[in-house]
Amino acid sequence: MSTDLPSLPKDRFLDRELSWLAFNQRVLELAEDENLPILERTKFLAIFASNLDEFFMVRVAGLKRRIATGMAVRSASGFNPNEVLESIWNRAHALQREHAQVFQGEILPGLLASGIELLRYEQLTHEERTSLDTFFHAQVFPVLTPLAVDPSHPFPYISGLSLNLAVVVRNPISGNELFARVKVPPSLPRFVPLGAQRFVPLEDLIAEHLNELFPGMQILQHHSFRVTRNEDVEVEEDDAENLLLALERELMRRRFGPPVRLEVEASIDRYVLELLISELDVTANEVFSLPGPLDLTGLWAFVDLDRQDLKQPRFVGRTSRQLSEFESSTPPDIFAVVRERDVLLHHPYDSFSTSVQLFLEQAANDPHVLAIKQTLYRTSGDSPIVDSLITAAQNGKQVLAIVEIKARFDEQNNIDWSRKLEQAGVHVVYGLVGLKTHVKASMVVRNDGDQLRRYCHLGTGNYHPKTARLYEDMGLLTCSPAVGEDISNLFNVLSGYSMNTTYSRLLVAPHSVRTGLIERIDREISNHLAGFPSGIRIKCNALVDEPVIDALYRAAAVGVQIQVFVRGICALRPGVPGLSETVRVISILGRFLEHSRAFCFENGGEPEVWIGSADMMHRNLDRRVETLIRLVEPSQIAWLNDLFDMAMSPSFSSWELDSKGDWTRHLKAEDGSLLLDYQETLIARTRSAGTP
Repeated sequence: MSTDLPSLPKDRFLDRELSWLAFNQRVLELAEDENLPILERTKFLAIFASNLDEFFMVRVAGLKRRIATGMAVRSASGFNPNEVLESIWNRAHALQREHAQVFQGEILPGLLASGIELLRYEQLTHEERTSLDTFFHAQVFPVLTPLAVDPSHPFPYISGLSLNLAVVVRNPISGNELFARVKVPPSLPRFVPLGAQRFVPLEDLIAEHLNELFPGMQILQHHSFRVTRNEDVEVEEDDAENLLLALERELMRRRFGPPVRLEVEASIDRYVLELLISELDVTANEVFSLPGPLDLTGLWAFVDLDRQDLKQPRFVGRTSRQLSEFESSTPPDIFAVVRERDVLLHHPYDSFSTSVQLFLEQAANDPHVLAIKQTLYRTSGDSPIVDSLITAAQNGKQVLAIVEIKARFDEQNNIDWSRKLEQAGVHVVYGLVGLKTHVKASMVVRNDGDQLRRYCHLGTGNYHPKTARLYEDMGLLTCSPAVGEDISNLFNVLSGYSMNTTYSRLLVAPHSVRTGLIERIDREISNHLAGFPSGIRIKCNALVDEPVIDALYRAAAVGVQIQVFVRGICALRPGVPGLSETVRVISILGRFLEHSRAFCFENGGEPEVWIGSADMMHRNLDRRVETLIRLVEPSQIAWLNDLFDMAMSPSFSSWELDSKGDWTRHLKAEDGSLLLDYQETLIARTRSAGTP
């Protein structure tokens, strides 16, 4: 079917950068939600801050780099690069001011009312100051390094995301005023505990003792500031003899990326600010003047307090009903269950540790297992997944790990445990040149006596036991011969010279995810025009790929009902007359990060459902190895459609996107009562039933 649309408006795409900022606005709205416990609200303030840090380090830095090199082009939204950058500055300034206002006006008073205090140094008692003096001399002073700026001392390098004090001192003999910088040590607590859940910012403690860092000098003024730098890593793989070494060199260069944001306390002296702007070579737009304290990513210190009364009730995922009901043994025999049926998992409602993690632990120690093949994109440093692979290799099994060492901000961790795997005898491969390996796949080859079987797991999330308790993801355990053949072929592509692009139950990027989805969207158009049941449902983290969006517009233009459940960015405009009137886009944020990707097509009354690792973004569809797997069990297909029914129901709280790119939160019913919480409802369902 032709991809051309008549009279397709040029402004049919929302801007992806502004859409991302709108996503972070939704995170901030959770911090503003008085229905949440105070430490949950504090958590969302910290998440907002760390999200924005990464946005500047990657997205803003990349845009600035493209503008500087002349490589930037007009965005799909129709804005030229400088217009996008200007819009980012305006929106980001407003968001950071709102963030600071929420912290000062709502969170701090809420914490205080709950017995948790963040105090400035002048508010401390005499006893607390005495105790802090001892702490300063024992733990802080030895690691401080004051750096002067004068003709013999050039302006020091300010590392990205470091908190610093700009200090102005006077020589009492010459009368000269001098500038110095003191870095707040990141190895020490951001907020120093005083006992009884009272805290003081570390920079306040350092500021109080500046006379000990500059003995004999007069301390005239001091101000905290923070710099964000370009920390995106680029590796020219084609030219690198060794990708591992090339990436390590690039990680060293990351430390010296150009600044993209300067945060300063609103009270900063104009002379000091102008000096920082000049020396750091930032523009006025890149300066964010905020009330102190800066760097609210440190609020995790409060979130981690043992105050369960100020948090949502604890939730620990349970062993999947499909695994626990098959037999009474504890733990379940994963291989015995999967021989009987496919097992669909939904984390964190279904425990990762008693399903995927247990699957690999049992494989590592099972004498009938001959080989394990595993992709790893992100995992924890003390990962039981890595430990299982090492155990398997030590037990004489053939183990292959496809490691993506270019996973952003996890590069060094991945390098470290890749070497640990290699030292244990695991065959480690770093994927394909020019493509990131983002697929989430595991395959275990087992001799079952009557035959060799391939037991496979494909998921939407990383093999990361810690984030599996916080991220919502799906996964499928199966020993389907067709899937086993597909996964074998995929691993051969990743580790060898196979050119295979044809699969039975998989769609694999960069070859067939986009084209496969568009073919199915076009099929819904044909079904709708022929009078057959039609409909499209998409759940993803981001929807920005123009060909996919245009296919959805084409379907909507003829009347196909389309529902999109997106966590973050969405460039599709719903509700545009004649173009997308049948499209509805919602977003749900909560205690878990909605991370799974799912695609449901009505298919003339025989629903076709896919889950997998791919978001609808250029990088995922063109520059990564991604997979989607088709579900075949009717009960699993019905279960997934039920999730969409819940998310889209007017009885459940969500944000909804309009054609202008604005998100409206639906939190209360017409009678003023709170709408149902999607994730809390799933928690209750898990306790009573579970995933089919």
